[in-house]
Amino acid sequence: MQTLLNDLKREFERFLKSKGNKITKSRFDIIDMIASYGTHFEIEDLVRWISSQNKNIASRSTIYRTVKLLQDFGVVREVIKLNNRTIYEFVVGKQHHEHLICINCGKIIEFYKQEIETLQDQVCEEHGFTPVNHRLEIFGICSECKGKTYENRME
Repeated sequence: MQTLLNDLKREFERFLKSKGNKITKSRFDIIDMIASYGTHFEIEDLVRWISSQNKNIASRSTIYRTVKLLQDFGVVREVIKLNNRTIYEFVVGKQHHEHLICINCGKIIEFYKQEIETLQDQVCEEHGFTPVNHRLEIFGICSECKGKTYENRME
């Protein structure tokens, strides 16, 4: 993973230069922190976690700006918008996947089904449409919450 991150940082540096943005140590430290966070995140949760790890890495505004730049660069992806919350994920080293989101507890389950990808490709072809990106989010109740809801009804 470290080699992948080093390559990513070199590409990100070129990206920043091409856009006329500053190249700072903080931005590259934030990449390391996001990579080690290991799960989906809201930016505010990421800010709190980074601050708890090392208060000197970056300010809140630098973290927000860097996440936006990483999103423009294509390595951070907005995956879910739900109830005024925006959830992101770091996609480096991950294959494309979709999400099941529990509307009760917020649990996010990643899944991949080739049949879904094939169907989407067929639909695009039928309509002469060239896809650039897509995401599939299925909102519902996870098995743990469904079990709790059922148990609560029994009481």
